Amino acid sequence: MIPFSPPRIDQKIIDEVVATLQSGWISTGPRTKKFEKEISAYCSCKTTVAVSSWTMGMEVFLRWWGIGPGDEVIIPVYTYCASANVVLHTGAKVIMVDINAADFNISVEKIKAAITSRNKVIMPVDIAGLPCDYDAIYKLIEESRSIFQPNNEKQRQLGRILIAADAAHSFGAKYKGKRAGSYADITCFSFHAVKNLTTAEGGAVCFNLPDDFDHDEIYKEFCIKILHGQSKDALAKMQKGAWKYDVLEAGYKCNMTDIQAAIGLIELERYQENMDRRATIFGLYYNGFKDCSWAMLPIEKDEDRSTCYHLFQLCIDTITEEQRDAIIHEIFEKDVAVNVHFQPLPLFSAYKNDFDINNYPTAYTKYACEISLPVYFQLTDEQVLYIIDAVKFAYHKVMV
Repeated sequence: MIPFSPPRIDQKIIDEVVATLQSGWISTGPRTKKFEKEISAYCSCKTTVAVSSWTMGMEVFLRWWGIGPGDEVIIPVYTYCASANVVLHTGAKVIMVDINAADFNISVEKIKAAITSRNKVIMPVDIAGLPCDYDAIYKLIEESRSIFQPNNEKQRQLGRILIAADAAHSFGAKYKGKRAGSYADITCFSFHAVKNLTTAEGGAVCFNLPDDFDHDEIYKEFCIKILHGQSKDALAKMQKGAWKYDVLEAGYKCNMTDIQAAIGLIELERYQENMDRRATIFGLYYNGFKDCSWAMLPIEKDEDRSTCYHLFQLCIDTITEEQRDAIIHEIFEKDVAVNVHFQPLPLFSAYKNDFDINNYPTAYTKYACEISLPVYFQLTDEQVLYIIDAVKFAYHKVMV
């Protein structure tokens, strides 16, 4: 079986993890701090806090920003459940909107129709690693400044709706020459095992608020919030005579460990190599399906955006969800693992009572014809060609 997305765990990763284990410090420490600094440098953001997952990073951010009951957060209906769950956990209301027909990203026109005085955050999701149209979204929030109603001093200081980019897929992607992490007010990355850059589990929150925000102070506040509200982390408490600490608030426990950061540092060191290989695989897929009239291929780049090659979302023209599922079954019969990204949220039991999939026709249409093909560093050219043949075989078996 050709797997869908295994992590790249080789001797270099193993050696760095072993070195961390032998260092005597395995929780949050020097490697985590170095990883944060290197992410900030790579993304050109103002500060970065490494966390245990995208989910906890975004939820803690929303709470830090003061999001709660009575507030609204706009998200795309086509996303992973975590995008909605973190909002619901705060007590705020999720506002789901439809996506573009040309790609899988949030529709700016649908955002415009959904903005109210209760809206505090818009959470665009860079599906498959292709950035959303951030300039168009910023234009909308500038136009809506007059109805914005802040709840606290941070929100008053910003004076408008905040853009919190869900960049779980888009580490290394670019929008108008800027890397993900630098083109939104805050950006949250996922470093889960299936992502382009992994720390096994993990994530990072990158801050890029206007210059009148003190990002050094934000970093300190956020580090306190993700470690039980303690005034010192474990490494600081281990210094001579520094054992005593305070608990400043009822915080959370979602810090990244040095074991995770050890993996991330190697991943980041060779990330361009990873991206280059993924780009080659995309090229093989493009070439393999270019003459198939039924194959609708994903956007690699356009005038403003370039993908980080996280997912190759193949869409098959004019098929039903049932036919798509049958094609997937036949691909698996050829010992190739594929996936679907994503099921629109109203299809799930947790959300269907509050959201009707019929109100999101573009999302459902895109979902019903989408198949995600394997893309990862270790995938060989021969395996890619085999996958292409398996997809073609499956299509013709089901549709012809």
